[in-house]
Amino acid sequence: MKLLRFGASGQEKPGILDSQGKVRDLSGVIDDIAGDLLSDEALQTLRDTGLSALPEVAADVRLGPCVGRVGKFICIGLNYSDHAAETGAEVPPEPVIFNKWTSAICGPNDDVEIPRDSKKTDWEVELGVVIGKGGRYIDEADAMSHVAGYCVVNDVSEREFQLERSGTWDKGKGCDTFGPLGPWLVTRDEVADPHQLSMWLEVDGKRYQDGSTRTMVYQVPFLISYLSRFMSLQPGDVISTGTPPGVGMGQKPPVYLRDGQQMRLGIEGLGEQQQRVVQA
Repeated sequence: MKLLRFGASGQEKPGILDSQGKVRDLSGVIDDIAGDLLSDEALQTLRDTGLSALPEVAADVRLGPCVGRVGKFICIGLNYSDHAAETGAEVPPEPVIFNKWTSAICGPNDDVEIPRDSKKTDWEVELGVVIGKGGRYIDEADAMSHVAGYCVVNDVSEREFQLERSGTWDKGKGCDTFGPLGPWLVTRDEVADPHQLSMWLEVDGKRYQDGSTRTMVYQVPFLISYLSRFMSLQPGDVISTGTPPGVGMGQKPPVYLRDGQQMRLGIEGLGEQQQRVVQA
């Protein structure tokens, strides 16, 4: 299934994409794509719903972030060997963990704001993993049963705030609009292997990132198990798993986003996003 949320910001309703690519309204069945409604049992109930009987939604409706009420937005840094190489960094001996604040989350096609005083706002296409079943100390062999599904994430980053302002990466990662999610949450059963997906990102039609989840260093089962040693994972948590090469910081010379530019990005089988860049 391809689950989504639609409507005005803060007032999104749950929806589903049918086999003809039409958005259907799920608000008469569930109240949101969130929390316990992401469990295997709840998702199976949705599979058994007759989609043709659900109201059709206008084609031009705004899509919101594909998951609601996200508790944690956890990110993994330097998790692609070829991206680490382009930044001059070593592949870390353990996953690098940082956070994006949930206030950064926005719809897949919403405007992305360049923060005040920013000169180095950058892009990163990433595979997002949405947790469907919570847990602590999760065994790696059982980790995939905790996944509800996958989505596209643009891990927008302000490199000066992240790397040159001292302290943690978080201050350059969690600015408002720095976490577009969607267009939809693709359930686990529709993705045969999350480590075999092509992914790409363009700015103003120029392709900068053209990679694959094949070069991910720490794969999804390990990441879920690893993270669960340090925190409980809960339904609706989002894990953004790192980016392939081609970020603006890695260009020679570096290239950063400017007011008025257009980003377009996608992952095989998970859909596309498109954002206009605006000055905050």
